[in-house]
Amino acid sequence: MPVIPFSHSWPYEKQYQDIYLHECPFCGEDQVLTHMKMKELEEAKEGIKKQLNLPCCHGRLVILEADEDYLWTNQVLREDRSS
Repeated sequence: MPVIPFSHSWPYEKQYQDIYLHECPFCGEDQVLTHMKMKELEEAKEGIKKQLNLPCCHGRLVILEADEDYLWTNQVLREDRSS
């Protein structure tokens, strides 16, 4: 699988069994509690594609991979400042 650019990533946090986004990449809402389960996050870490519907604005992320800090998606979520 090709390397996913950093512009396609979004940070997340785990608190107990809940997965939060500090900010929604679409509407800017703060502290978004996602509906993602820990099992789904573990599967994403294994490279299994997951879909995440955000409760704040109903935006949709297709998660290609995950690591301990970021969700890696198939779309640009932030400005690429490498150039």
